Amino acid sequence: HVQLVESGGTSVQIGGSLRLSCVASGDTGSSVCMGWFRQAPGKEREPVAAIYRPSGVTNYADTVQGRFTITRESAANTLYLQMDSLTPDDTAMYYCAARWAYEDRWNFAGIYDFWGQGTQVTVS
Repeated sequence: HVQLVESGGTSVQIGGSLRLSCVASGDTGSSVCMGWFRQAPGKEREPVAAIYRPSGVTNYADTVQGRFTITRESAANTLYLQMDSLTPDDTAMYYCAARWAYEDRWNFAGIYDFWGQGTQVTVS
């Protein structure tokens, strides 16, 4: 069993920056893909970014490309999302997710095996 715990969400001003963290515990050694999704009130959950191991290949949604950076520190079992140039449209609950077997549809929520509880980001 794997547990994912996000942190780092808070309120921030327009144009500001935040770094989200997701700490994985349990049998995390085989996770191939880890990603971030977000969900705003009244909207569907949408993909933000993902990173693959061992290649380190990253993928981003068009809406965050160039502003957000996803990284992974394997030794600490931690996933990060550096968010810069934040806008009100980035306001959402942000979720961390992990998948064990390779799947190139990183932006499809249904492929992920484990999810965190989320951390709230509010930009105003």
